[in-house]
Amino acid sequence: MRKVIDEQLLFGEVDVSQIEFDPKSRDDIPQLLKGLQYIYTNVDSRKKVFDVLEKAIPKSVNKKNGRPGMELWKILVLGTLRLNLNLDYDRLTELANQHNNIRKMLGHGVFNNSSYHLQTIKDNIKLLTPEILEEINVIIVEAGHRLLKKKIKN
Repeated sequence: MRKVIDEQLLFGEVDVSQIEFDPKSRDDIPQLLKGLQYIYTNVDSRKKVFDVLEKAIPKSVNKKNGRPGMELWKILVLGTLRLNLNLDYDRLTELANQHNNIRKMLGHGVFNNSSYHLQTIKDNIKLLTPEILEEINVIIVEAGHRLLKKKIKN
């Protein structure tokens, strides 16, 4: 049983669309998180990406029974960070457990001190095959083109 994203916020959590980033930061993490934030807030792109991510769940997994797996949004965020920043799993685990904005992007509030285990991250990130990533990449590029056209017209 795996959720796409838990839309019910708990006390202390911030909606992904409301996360603020330092506009002066030249680091690559905030830039990447802003891109993920755009995907999250653009309903059409988000639906298309989640439809592709649903394909990543093995057919043998019963979606109605069993323990809840990692949400697809979290898999996307962690997988995107790992690939774009060229992180090893140890560094990714450290960032997922300690970096405030990444934790907000993963849906954790200030009162949630749960952590990610290395093996959990490895087991879930491996679901993002090159074929799945290619499909997501096409969706993201199309969304970027639409956004650029809107800015040019204004």
